[in-house]
Amino acid sequence: MKISAAVNEALNLQRTISEQLLAENLMPDKIAAILKAFAVSSDSDSVALYATIDENYLEKMGDYNGSEFKGNIRFSDDNIGLSAAERRTINEYNEQTKQAILCVPVIRMYNTTGVIVLSKTDKGEYSEGLAEIAETIALSLAEFMSSKQFLEYRNRIIKEKGIVVRDSLKGVCLNKGYGVGKVLLHRKHREIINIFAENIDLEHSRLNEGRRKMSEYLDKKIAQTENSIGNSLEIMEAYRMFAQDKGWYKKISADIDKGYTAEAAIEHVYEEMWARLSLTDDMYLKEKLYDLRDVSDRLRSFVVGETFDDEVLPDEDIVIVAQNMGPADLMDYNYDKIKGLVIEDGTATMHVVIIAKALNIPVIAKIHGVTQEVKTGEIVAINGEQGKLYTRPSDDVIAEYQKKSLGRKNIFAELKSLKNVPTETLDGTKITLALNYGFDLDFDYIEPTNCDGIGLYRTEIMYMAAEKMPDVETQQKQYKRLFDKMGSKRIIFRTLDVGSDKLLPYWGEIKEENPAIGWRSIRITLDRRAILRQQIRALLRASAGKTLNIMFPMISTMHEFLEAKETVMLEYEREKSRQKPTAKQLNIGIMIEVPSVIFQLDEILQEVDFISIGTNDLYQFTFACDRGNPRLSNRYDVLSVPFLRMMKNIVDKANQYKVYCSVCGEMAANPVEAMALIGMGYRNFSVSGAAYANVKQMILSLKKEDIEDYMKLLFKSDKKTLRPQLLSYAYDHGIAIK
Repeated sequence: MKISAAVNEALNLQRTISEQLLAENLMPDKIAAILKAFAVSSDSDSVALYATIDENYLEKMGDYNGSEFKGNIRFSDDNIGLSAAERRTINEYNEQTKQAILCVPVIRMYNTTGVIVLSKTDKGEYSEGLAEIAETIALSLAEFMSSKQFLEYRNRIIKEKGIVVRDSLKGVCLNKGYGVGKVLLHRKHREIINIFAENIDLEHSRLNEGRRKMSEYLDKKIAQTENSIGNSLEIMEAYRMFAQDKGWYKKISADIDKGYTAEAAIEHVYEEMWARLSLTDDMYLKEKLYDLRDVSDRLRSFVVGETFDDEVLPDEDIVIVAQNMGPADLMDYNYDKIKGLVIEDGTATMHVVIIAKALNIPVIAKIHGVTQEVKTGEIVAINGEQGKLYTRPSDDVIAEYQKKSLGRKNIFAELKSLKNVPTETLDGTKITLALNYGFDLDFDYIEPTNCDGIGLYRTEIMYMAAEKMPDVETQQKQYKRLFDKMGSKRIIFRTLDVGSDKLLPYWGEIKEENPAIGWRSIRITLDRRAILRQQIRALLRASAGKTLNIMFPMISTMHEFLEAKETVMLEYEREKSRQKPTAKQLNIGIMIEVPSVIFQLDEILQEVDFISIGTNDLYQFTFACDRGNPRLSNRYDVLSVPFLRMMKNIVDKANQYKVYCSVCGEMAANPVEAMALIGMGYRNFSVSGAAYANVKQMILSLKKEDIEDYMKLLFKSDKKTLRPQLLSYAYDHGIAIK
């Protein structure tokens, strides 16, 4: 093609795709018409279109004179599979065979939807200009391949090939829980109808108007956030700064000057930034891609005249399914109606995931092609414990998951009925039941639970929600707010616990083969002592005139504890020497989660003021078992005799040295597991607000002496796990286990 004719050919191709998208003929005929247009405009001998089936291979959907192309191709196999796997255009010419091949990935929401393949022989190679035009046209092709008719055709081919249709999809759990609701496909990526502009001045005007409307919208959302989700205000402020970035708008304006429409320029700039940033090792920059995708989509919507305030939201329970979401998106919905969130691409530190956790919404990620597997209005069930989405749930599954799914309103109603009931067993043994705290929404549980204190303050949540390292003043303000609310009740602050699955978005990615047992937690803050000192300083100032309890996580040796304690004492003396208001009493403890500490208990218990057991990490380190690995999920159990003996040894030692001992891991929040712990001598627990009522009801229906006698018998068992026996015991004795 001549350069002067390139734009005309591109417009003709775009027009063909748009016409076929609206045409009433059969899908094979539509595909044939598009591929023929590609062949004619590029002077190709043959053209083929492949669609992504799953993360492993591509299936041919149609071809034009392309019988030489294979029916299915695995990712990374030959040029076609490599183009799909690496999401890049491959333009090659074979001097011996005189054959040229151009493979262009069809990318939608930074996922490979398919590949368009062009081939010719004895006609020279494909020019870079043609390759660039093909990449641009692939934007329209991506919309065509996401249409309902195309997806139905694709699914029919899959069925004809004999591929088993799954009734559940497996992903990665980012927040546990259960939910049932109708699918709501979140604001699907809008089709770009026009790529090339007819009036450049008009396109600049449309961009400026869209920019103004988005700014007004975000101002309104932030005002609403200020009154509802405190921790998320910082996230939304950072999101607004990102959406107002002048450099971003400058790039979009430059593309408009090249002849793109405003919406096509927005998408083209996103694709360029994605191609560059996705290759970086910097975790912070990778996280920015998620916000960039959302901001780009939102701006495109305002440019074409769409609004969000007039959107009619469903009154029914919903499970939101999205390829990607930004923090502003979640706020478009009624929180009480959201029973689950499924994100095709997501990480634990995504802003939308942090907010979903605060709202107690189960979250699953990494289900490839999930938006193509489900339809809006279909009933689905989400199992956040196992990271599964049931696309055709049975009536039994629906009933079970609805029972397990308690919305915040129901949880608070249940807590209110228990608020003034003393947390004691039937035979009068007092059990201390505290709250785990991290998100600002956890603040809402303090009053209705009438909890005995805060047994675990996850200080890392503040760091994870921020765009940069929180300074002393910011931390002090957050900590003091909780001190003011809790009065004289005990609060245990865990120092910064990051690394492994808890990454800070503004830190570079720490590449390690085994991050769970790598440079994390106290190991980081002892090596980067300034971070620890600033946090201690903030805690000391926030606790002026009160008792301050500081707990170090991931302690592996006595030496580590003494080194961390010395840092605290130096800061404490420093504050007092400057005659600044500070804590009137200081208690320092550790979280027991590394097995090596158990062999040093006698020495450690003579130095610490309290201990708290983090059963999540203690479990995986004891069994050398990655708790996030689905293949090992049922292999080991905390209710096995070896693990329970270890737990009993800890509490017995703590009682011997008269050291306060609590459990703040998931064992404390699971009623049957907490029941076993009470039977072994544990009297102090800390749980999430969502689990508080279930654990308290178990305690109120339990006889301490009876469960102690039964646990002595069970310790003689040679069973793999004691869970069935303990569940039977609870059932036979009328103990409330939910």
